[in-house]
Amino acid sequence: MGLWDKLKGELIDIIEWLDSTRDTMVWRFPRYDNEIKNGAKLIVRESQAAAFVNEGQLADMFLHPGTYTLSTQNLPILSKLRGWKYGFESPFKAEVYFVSMRTFTGHKWGTKNPIMLRDPEFGPIRLRAFGTYAIRVCNPADFLRNIVGTDHRFTLDELGDQLRDMVVARFADVLGESKIAALDLAANQDELGKFITGRIKPDFAQFGLEVVALVIENVSLPPEVEAAIDKRTSMGVIGNLGAYSQYQAANAMEQAAKNPGGTAAGGMGLGMGFAMANQMAQSAAAGQNRTGAAPPPLPYAAAYHIAVGGKQVGPLDMAALQQKVAAGELTAATLVWKQGMAQWTPAQNVAELAALFAAAPPPLPPQT
Repeated sequence: MGLWDKLKGELIDIIEWLDSTRDTMVWRFPRYDNEIKNGAKLIVRESQAAAFVNEGQLADMFLHPGTYTLSTQNLPILSKLRGWKYGFESPFKAEVYFVSMRTFTGHKWGTKNPIMLRDPEFGPIRLRAFGTYAIRVCNPADFLRNIVGTDHRFTLDELGDQLRDMVVARFADVLGESKIAALDLAANQDELGKFITGRIKPDFAQFGLEVVALVIENVSLPPEVEAAIDKRTSMGVIGNLGAYSQYQAANAMEQAAKNPGGTAAGGMGLGMGFAMANQMAQSAAAGQNRTGAAPPPLPYAAAYHIAVGGKQVGPLDMAALQQKVAAGELTAATLVWKQGMAQWTPAQNVAELAALFAAAPPPLPPQT
């Protein structure tokens, strides 16, 4: 018997998995034809789970880290399948699968083709998006049954296309339902990512997987739409198109002046000058038209102050002054003043007030 045959014939007493990769999700312990002896040690490390499979049927699961001594006590399902009513003494054969429970990060997703949407501002548009997502196995039994099968080493790449298509499909649904304007998507990427994570959870759960995080890195428009937005932004920055045209014309004239020998430059400068003059004339005419159409200012109402009983009363307009005359509080000798007068003056000496006393009745006689 050769050395290799001797090694293959030995009983297995330690079952463990030292993962040196970053993409292995499931690994089957290489048993060859060896049997697992009674009292063998099963080592389950952090972020690992182990499963025993008997003749293609999933048996016992070890979901918590630790070192287990294999016996009928911790292999109840396998013991039932094997008919070990009183424990087992002889070695047995079974397949052992280790499942990585860690989080697999940095996996990319993106739209292969643009997504057609109806934007509230631009109308029908096409969008592309890409980002990353992180997943982990949340139910090892479902993952082994529905995805892995009998694969001795299962990596994330074998499932990458399917997961990416599921993410893109949900992204398109959520984006269409949200009705967020294209220009507002950048401000809502975090919220969209969290919402998509919640919506996609049932899709991944059927495979025993969980989306830990989903990040939308960028949402882009077609180049022609981006160019139109850039032009629109430029117009907003320019502001007054007439002033901008004058500025451009002045620059052209300055460049033409730097090359006086060029007839084309001279003609261009002259043409630009005429164009600028024409624009300035039109602006001036428009300004005059606007000025002519404006209503005249309201007439100024004179406001006088009068001296009554040694006190200043006012300001009073003409109607109020006429009432004062009728009441006998304002006479021709009453001192008056308004803005623009050098000093207080008797009312009879103010031409504007003289008419108030022409038909004024004499003061009432004293009452006895």
